[in-house]
Amino acid sequence: MEASDRKGFSLTISFNHTIVAAKDKQHSAYFLTTLFGLPDPVPAGHFLAVQLANGVTLDFAEPPPHLEFHPQHYAFLVSEEDFDGIYGRILERRIEHWADPRQSAHGINTNDGGRGTYFLDPAGHYLEIITRPYGSGR
Repeated sequence: MEASDRKGFSLTISFNHTIVAAKDKQHSAYFLTTLFGLPDPVPAGHFLAVQLANGVTLDFAEPPPHLEFHPQHYAFLVSEEDFDGIYGRILERRIEHWADPRQSAHGINTNDGGRGTYFLDPAGHYLEIITRPYGSGR
């Protein structure tokens, strides 16, 4: 069914937060905030909340030891200036990074006329920074 065919279709729904499982929520949350130049995480119950634009938070939590979690993919749309800063910190910290999600080529890509790179966080999640949304260069 096409979106335009649905009754009550609304573009007023926005993303608010997600829980990010981490072996060590402090380490993972601070990895992200220091790499991205964001404010320190804020305790929110048993979570550590990282504030992003538009009121979105990533809420870091440590699952019980008997529960396994699988790595997830988190992609961040950043400005050219932010990309330069983040990528500079990736290089300074010697964080392995790739131009593609299959990790077959190191460095950055120029998809859709922008720049992007992939890397892992301390919990093994796949992080991506891009300067242009997918499909925007067509």
